[in-house]
Amino acid sequence: MSGGAQRDPARALAARLRALTPARVGLARTGASLETRDLLDFQRCHAQARDAVHSRLEAASLARTLTEITSAEVLRLHSAAPDRATYLQRPDLGRGLDEASRKLLTARANSQVPGSPSNAEATLSLIVADGLSALAVERHAAPLIEELLPQLDGWRLAPLCVVEQGRVAIGDEIGLALTAQISVVLIGERPGLSSPDSLGAYITWAPRPGRTDAERNCISNIRAEGLSYTQAAGQLVYYLTEARGRQLTGVALKQESPRLKEG
Repeated sequence: MSGGAQRDPARALAARLRALTPARVGLARTGASLETRDLLDFQRCHAQARDAVHSRLEAASLARTLTEITSAEVLRLHSAAPDRATYLQRPDLGRGLDEASRKLLTARANSQVPGSPSNAEATLSLIVADGLSALAVERHAAPLIEELLPQLDGWRLAPLCVVEQGRVAIGDEIGLALTAQISVVLIGERPGLSSPDSLGAYITWAPRPGRTDAERNCISNIRAEGLSYTQAAGQLVYYLTEARGRQLTGVALKQESPRLKEG
């Protein structure tokens, strides 16, 4: 069999695989190097990932959008990381609020009317943080929340929070300050070469500082090319319902729901 005949089946197989995944499969070569087309595509995707990490969240615009779609109170908060460069170099500062945000939450808690939810209700804190991809948050957080809200029977919402320079664990401090039984942090995930805008959702029962990642559940890859808003909202409702019934989240809580409706 000639070399050309041997290569044709390999090319056909690579083409079929490329139709199933955004991963780089069967890249062509020119000598020892990639073809110019594939090299330029790699550089483009790498630049998009870098831009996603360094981009600043348009928090004011996002807060207005969330207010419009939810008619709920939206609080703008900031982590202890004063700027993006510090945030990337000091992950610990992204896990806690700055002093102004703490004072805002304290004032908000002191203004609440005394009382507790009824037995049929539990308080849910929804927190949107830029994380490592402000692009993911700006594209997907509001549509996901819009899909989720009609399904939150039996939940009383705390004020929604939009956090700049935040990491997942910042939801523990916020949830505790708002006396929430459970917190959901919607956050931009670390960009990949094929997914600069992937949104994650982290669910924590009884949030408080000191919680570990083993005490959370995560839903990842929420975006047009990954998990749809309908699917993600369905998974969130499942975890919220199970967490409320069992009063826990994390490694002890596994998803056992039936197949979710296709979005």
